[in-house]
Amino acid sequence: MLEEKILNDYKEAMKNKDALKVSTLSFLRAQFMNLVIEKKKKSLDDIDCIAVIKKSVKQHQDSIEQFKQGNRQDLVDKETKELEILKSYLPPELAEEEIKKIIEEAVSLTGAKDIKDMGKVMKEVTAKIAGRADSKLVSELVKAKLSNPL
Repeated sequence: MLEEKILNDYKEAMKNKDALKVSTLSFLRAQFMNLVIEKKKKSLDDIDCIAVIKKSVKQHQDSIEQFKQGNRQDLVDKETKELEILKSYLPPELAEEEIKKIIEEAVSLTGAKDIKDMGKVMKEVTAKIAGRADSKLVSELVKAKLSNPL
C-alpha cells in the first residue's frame, strides 16, 4: 500500500538526515491522518492517498507560481524539490494520445453531440482515467472535442 511505502520512505529519510524529504513526507502523513479521522477509518486505501497527494501537488504548483511572481527563487527551488518528491508517489500519467482515445470512446459511448453533453463525457472519462491525468488537461481536451466534433 502507498501509505506504508510513504511511512517507510519517511523512516529512511530520517535515518539519512534528508531534512527536505522528512518535512515533505511528515506533512503528507499529517494530511493522511486528518483524512483517516475525517473518514473514521483505520487506514487509507491507495485511491484516498493519491487524492491527498494530488491535492498537495496542486498546492505546491500554485505556490511555485506565486513565488515566481514575488521573485522568490529560493522558495521556488524548495517548492519544486518538494513537488518532485510528491510526484514520485503518483502513478505514471497517461500520454495525451491515450487520453484522446479514452475521450473518443466516452463520446461514442454516451452519444455526445456538443458541448452541452460535456458533463456526461467527463463523468465517463474520469471513471476510466482515475487520477492518471491532470483533470484540467482532460477538461480542455473534452471541451475541444465537443466544440469541434468531426
